[in-house]
Amino acid sequence: MTLKIISTEDILFQGEVTSVSLPGRMGEFTVLRNHASLISELVTGKIRFTDPNGNTEEIPVEGGLADVDRNVISVCIF
Repeated sequence: MTLKIISTEDILFQGEVTSVSLPGRMGEFTVLRNHASLISELVTGKIRFTDPNGNTEEIPVEGGLADVDRNVISVCIF
């Protein structure tokens, strides 16, 4: 699945991942392949994702929006 993380200034990440954990308003949630479509507000926390090689990365966020649809996770952060 494809993850795109953008800010007002730059594209922070764009690539293939196997899982993504996001800090949603109702708590952290994880997105895996074939997840149901959703849109969620993000709060202060960390976006954690794992690439196909098993490497994990974290990006701190103050807030934002996440859109999950057809194995594409688009995240706009502030």
